[in-house]
Amino acid sequence: MVEGQRFTFKKEERVTGNKRISILFARGRSFLVYPFKVVFYEYECIAPETVSVLISIPKKRLKRATARNRMKRLVREAYRVNKGLLLSHLLTENHRVDIAFVYVKDEISGYDKVEKSVCRSLREISNKLKEEKEEC
Repeated sequence: MVEGQRFTFKKEERVTGNKRISILFARGRSFLVYPFKVVFYEYECIAPETVSVLISIPKKRLKRATARNRMKRLVREAYRVNKGLLLSHLLTENHRVDIAFVYVKDEISGYDKVEKSVCRSLREISNKLKEEKEEC
């Protein structure tokens, strides 16, 4: 991570809009890092923001709104602290990545497990993007 980097998660870093969300799920590649299904879609862009995130905790999995909200907070915090793992790779290119974290477990996980899964998924996305770049 860059020295003196601020750990923020601004509104501009969130995937918003039905069109953008539907493109992410229709064209994106996915993999499973338990307890998340991770979907990501990369495209060229000259905008300053490089990564946007969507966090989905389905009502089918966690019935109570308080549990869903807690899981969203945990995922947001884990991403906010560890997003440098992916940003360091993307700063050298004019690419934008949209990421969706979809929770697939039926009960609440602790922060340590969530953080470990988010870190692993960010590393995996970074590795897949590097492999794709080397193939071209």
